[in-house]
Amino acid sequence: MNNYFDKSKCFIIAEAGVNHNGDINIAKKLIDVAFEAGADAIKFQTFKSENLVTKDAPKAPYQESLTWYGTQFEMLKKLELSYDDYKILKRYCDEKGIIFISTPFDFESVDLLEKLDVPLYKVSSGDLTNLPLLKYIARFNKPVIISTGMANLGEVEMAVNTIKKCGNGNIALLHCTSSYPTDYGDVNLTAMLTLKNAFKLPVGYSDHTTGIEVAIAAVAMGAVIIEKHFTLDKNLKGPDHRFSLTPDELKAFIKSIRNVEMALGDGIKRCLESEKENKFFSRKSIVAKRTIKKGERIEADMVDFKRPEKGLPPTMLEYILGKRAVCDIEKDTFIDFDKIG
Repeated sequence: MNNYFDKSKCFIIAEAGVNHNGDINIAKKLIDVAFEAGADAIKFQTFKSENLVTKDAPKAPYQESLTWYGTQFEMLKKLELSYDDYKILKRYCDEKGIIFISTPFDFESVDLLEKLDVPLYKVSSGDLTNLPLLKYIARFNKPVIISTGMANLGEVEMAVNTIKKCGNGNIALLHCTSSYPTDYGDVNLTAMLTLKNAFKLPVGYSDHTTGIEVAIAAVAMGAVIIEKHFTLDKNLKGPDHRFSLTPDELKAFIKSIRNVEMALGDGIKRCLESEKENKFFSRKSIVAKRTIKKGERIEADMVDFKRPEKGLPPTMLEYILGKRAVCDIEKDTFIDFDKIG
């Protein structure tokens, strides 16, 4: 999957979505926040309302209380950015050093993003079954990340096969639950592993819970991509602000992911350098439980096991039992082979 999705480092997408509320200045501030938090990429959503919904399409229930009055079309119209806006935002990201991504919701938006030379495409859960759009995106032969909310395994397979038949095998899948916010009981995080095993593709998780622990758990389970919404202010009017992270939360979120990655390590079980000093103080040696006189045969009731690791370890007990002391061995003295024979 090119080098965007190195298995040793999770690719973190800070999802701005439409949390700019149609204001390019807010969008630029979101870029600043994502960059300062350490995200690999920031993602917006690109659409023409006329191409996305019918004029009388209703809003989803979760959008009703969080957005302006009116239809879904009227809501989306207020959240649109122009091509010139995206051009400015793409250049701003390039200057900052953060990857610009945007989810296209229609053919015209794909063309717009292609003009901006985006490095990869993200397909929303709602377009997983939009095979014509998948084919249109696939023909550019760029990496494609597909969110799989609301889908069953057969629908995911259909989407993957559609892109592959276009000659594009650069596909990654994001497990996702398309409810906003997502209840913890509806996350079904192990389905991410089902996707990994079924399709042998890079997998990740697009998180719509209000917390950060589920996405962090996903990283520990092997997610190579994490996507999480963020906002400048949860109290802003708009469909996605309430379940988004604040700037400080985003920073803590990304730091937590990087800490978990470090903690995962390489999987080799060994004594680490940082443990070696404590190994001496923590492990035990075989010591005399009482004074053992020269010539006495050493029996099990004559020995004990105490810190530090200075004499023979308890694992060597069988090699000293039955041996005779070649000198007096005082109580609490370490027993080693120089003292027995």
